[in-house]
Amino acid sequence: MTATITAFERSPDRGNGLARDMRLRWAFEEVGQPYEVRLLSFEAMKEPAHLALQPFGQIPTYEDGDLTLFESGAIVLHIAERHPGLLPDDANARARAIMWMFAALNTLEPPIFDRSLLTILERGRPWYEERLNALDETIRKRLESLSHHLGEADWLDGAFSAGDLLMVTVLRRLQSSGILNGYSNLAAYIARAEARPAYQRAFEAQRAVFTAAAG
Repeated sequence: MTATITAFERSPDRGNGLARDMRLRWAFEEVGQPYEVRLLSFEAMKEPAHLALQPFGQIPTYEDGDLTLFESGAIVLHIAERHPGLLPDDANARARAIMWMFAALNTLEPPIFDRSLLTILERGRPWYEERLNALDETIRKRLESLSHHLGEADWLDGAFSAGDLLMVTVLRRLQSSGILNGYSNLAAYIARAEARPAYQRAFEAQRAVFTAAAG
């Protein structure tokens, strides 16, 4: 049975690969597995049928037979555990790859995502600049540590893994901010990931949804 994921019918990222279904698309492409996509409007995401799958009314979700999952990190981990290509065979290296998955979602993503929301929803508010500066300071501290760890390596811990996949999807939110300009190795890290054929296929699949909706 082919797994089905949900995605935005009209993504607010305008086809730039920032919506979280991109993580699932990329994971499927990396492991060479087919998948189907059910597109949802913002209204449908709040209806009982979707809330039964995702109680917080978000995307993506994952359905495969009698298994339903939500949370993109959990879904990527499930895909990686079922199919070779995203987690190392060595037990210690596998544990470290999962550690980097958690680091991407728990340490890097919160201030980066908060910054994205701030610039969209609160620009012009009296507290905007102060809040932006505070978030940028936190983000730069995280990036400094990440940059130091990565050094001149291609990936976070040996071969490309699910940890890199999630980390890159998080860091891409900063590409238009200028913050990454001070971290050339992180910019190169993102570029390497974006050059992967699996990433390109996933990106084009998500962009096609926006193009069709816009047309």
